Amino acid sequence: MEIFHAIVLAIIEGLTEFLPVSSTGHMIIGSSVMGIASDPFTKMFTVAIQFGAILSVIVLYWKRFFQTFDFYIKLFLAFLPAAIIGYLFNDYIDQLLERVDIVAYMLIVGGLFFLFIDKVFEQNEASDKAINHFTAIRIGFFQVIAMIPGVSRSAATIIGGLAQGLNKKAAAEFSFFLAVPTMAAATLYKMYKYFDSGARFGGEEIMLLAIGNVVAFIVALLAIRAFISFLTRNGFKIFGYYRIILGVIILILLYSGVELSIV
Repeated sequence: MEIFHAIVLAIIEGLTEFLPVSSTGHMIIGSSVMGIASDPFTKMFTVAIQFGAILSVIVLYWKRFFQTFDFYIKLFLAFLPAAIIGYLFNDYIDQLLERVDIVAYMLIVGGLFFLFIDKVFEQNEASDKAINHFTAIRIGFFQVIAMIPGVSRSAATIIGGLAQGLNKKAAAEFSFFLAVPTMAAATLYKMYKYFDSGARFGGEEIMLLAIGNVVAFIVALLAIRAFISFLTRNGFKIFGYYRIILGVIILILLYSGVELSIV
């Protein structure tokens, strides 16, 4: 991996991690177009740069992270289902993560749902104050669905929030907050597995990780601000069309014999 590759992947991560469009699908396209080898460091890199994206949430919403301890209890309860299911079915989930076709189909299925989601939840008016412990747990179970590659963690948790009666802004923001423990755990686990395999960082790897996290942080900062503003005005339909188009492109490339892989 070169510096250019690291920057492009970090831009993709920052742009897509918090949008309901599947960062995995975009990583597949980006890495395949650039011809990036799917080696252990590259796989670890695409997860480790989530730290930069996490930091953008904390910076943007730092006041929310210093309000009440109950805020952290809600995040923990919402995080718990994915943590438990992920631990119990880790091997099976890893197998799914190698299936590019599943990513494409899930992009399309999710896209079709987004074409109608605004109509389904148009009466939602509840703010974040409506989130209690049981609401948090229920949203957490929606996050489990995102273990299927291509579903999108952001999409699943936003839909989970809408299903609990939250308005679009509240559902999206809770999805951002829930990303912090979820992505932090995924990053730490991936780095643990990397070091446990005997791999180590050299100077070049450290530089690539530093660049990737800085770029992901800046891009995610801008993406979150733009997403909330766009979502409250325009809804989800455009994301539905985008997901369907992206899924179809991946399928066309896949069945045309183009070698695609999840980095």
